[in-house]
Amino acid sequence: MSTSHARAGTSPARFVHQDSVGIVQSHCAVVVFIGDHAYKVKKPVDFGFLDFRTVTARERACRRELELNRRLAPDVYLDVAQVLDGNSEPCDWIVVMRRMPSSLRLSKLVAQRADVRADLKQLARLLASFHSTAHRGPDIDAAGEPAALRKRWIDNFAGSEPFVGDVLDRAQFDEVVELTLRYLDGRTPLLEDRVRRGCIVDGHGDLLAEDIFCLPDGPRVLDCLEFDDALRYVDALDDVAFLAMDLERLGDTTLGQIFLDWYQEFSDARGVQSLAHHYLAYRAFVRAKVACLRHAQGVADAAAQARQLTGMTLQHLRDGQVRLVLVGGLPGTGKSTVAGALADRMGAVLLRTDQIRRELPGAVGLAAHAGYGRGLYDSGHVHDTYQEMLDRARTVLEFGESVVLDASWSSADERESARAVARETSVVVTELQCVAPAEIAEPRITARAGDASDATAEIAAAMRWDFAEWPESTRIDTAGREGTAIATAWTAVETS
Repeated sequence: MSTSHARAGTSPARFVHQDSVGIVQSHCAVVVFIGDHAYKVKKPVDFGFLDFRTVTARERACRRELELNRRLAPDVYLDVAQVLDGNSEPCDWIVVMRRMPSSLRLSKLVAQRADVRADLKQLARLLASFHSTAHRGPDIDAAGEPAALRKRWIDNFAGSEPFVGDVLDRAQFDEVVELTLRYLDGRTPLLEDRVRRGCIVDGHGDLLAEDIFCLPDGPRVLDCLEFDDALRYVDALDDVAFLAMDLERLGDTTLGQIFLDWYQEFSDARGVQSLAHHYLAYRAFVRAKVACLRHAQGVADAAAQARQLTGMTLQHLRDGQVRLVLVGGLPGTGKSTVAGALADRMGAVLLRTDQIRRELPGAVGLAAHAGYGRGLYDSGHVHDTYQEMLDRARTVLEFGESVVLDASWSSADERESARAVARETSVVVTELQCVAPAEIAEPRITARAGDASDATAEIAAAMRWDFAEWPESTRIDTAGREGTAIATAWTAVETS
């Protein structure tokens, strides 16, 4: 419990005694607060996705709510009770709960800028443990298949389309659709691997800061989705991304990322940053669609919320784009320096032909210094090196990681092969050509020590004549300050 709100008059006891009476309503339920308890009754409504018109349906939903929410808050969800009419005949059902102190609601604490990091760390640990034992199985796995995730997005696009041009900006909406489908088109191996590894679980399905309470002895997570099991069948990362998105919506992006980092640490999950961005975008867009529907019902600020959430969606889709960056040029032009800096900044995998060529079968015994076009550098071995590099890049890209390829890229055919990989994996490709005058490049070559490159000044001079024109590339002048060249390269990546 963080001290900033532990001192706000809270008792060290688990639950705080409350004398006030209150009532709140949602679209499908009414909750009455009396003393230390809350009583929740379902409204007799039919929204298509839920139908509570009969007493039997409401009883079933109440019992399901009790069962499911006890997974994360067993001491909050106490019982299901029958409601009797004036003739003492059963007429309805209610969920009986302990009343949570509203002052310790996570959304309220975040709005007050309280320090909730300790609470979020406990929450991340709780959810990691919850997901580790959550139900799994073939029906649940099916929800994580690429086709299922695509359908969820398309259904939300269809539900939002009527509001485009009125509430939502057409250009933003179209970019959301484009970036979403591009990501999904190339990430089938990643999504199928997560199914195989058991990442799809019967989760909470609706992790909102409004329904989480930061009590002194640990967080309580309330109000999971009980009316449709399929809505809870999600990738565990998708489940927690909902809360990270909500924390960002409340104005604290840093908290969302910290929470995700802790969750992945406690769950021992291999982090795929692009997938986290994708799920954050999905959760934001779902809430944007809901805000559009609320706008249609006359809620005053719903349109502004929809636009804010759509902006969040777009930013995460942009940040989560998978990229392939080709960094080429003659020896001594600083391409390895630029490639390494870009890989570090992007969190990307760096692949170098200078390292790969020695790993290929048959490389042992070939002379590294036999001269230009001979030994390790004959045309056949060079082509095999590029092919191996692109094969490795393809696998990494399909699993959602960006890749930087450090090579000379002097052949137009090898560049076209790289573009084909980018097309087939649906990623953004950026082509950079590092350039520097010979009088600057040659001293750099001579001064190398311990580098994987075997190039000499003589080889660089010979390569200059064979280097095919590269009109598709952005030229990066590396003759000046190193930081300037890297900044120019980064701008080219960001704008491609």
